[in-house]
Amino acid sequence: MRFAMVGVLNTAFGYALFTILNLSGLPPQVALVISFSGGVLWNFMTHARLVFDTKGLGRLPFYFLSYLAVYAFNALSLEVLLSVGFQPIIAQGMIALPAAILAFILISRVLTDRFPWQQEV
Repeated sequence: MRFAMVGVLNTAFGYALFTILNLSGLPPQVALVISFSGGVLWNFMTHARLVFDTKGLGRLPFYFLSYLAVYAFNALSLEVLLSVGFQPIIAQGMIALPAAILAFILISRVLTDRFPWQQEV
């Protein structure tokens, strides 16, 4: 439940930043890079401390790699949706939930050493 609440906050922040950047004239992929880059450290701190009770920055490199995978999924999905005619803000909104699910799976693994469907040992 905490992951969902923090995830909604983090996703809303990232989507709002993307929207503002795109509406101010930046191309969608540039807005995406900036919104992801701005969110990685903030999201690590909120996930690590508020959700998974992880201390320190030792897992940050792996967290960053997880976010890089989520970014790649997001960027490719955005490009596909743009190529079939969706507006950037609508396309990014359509990607938000699948990207959040992927992030949950990868971040759970990075911060807890297990996938969300695995039992705690």
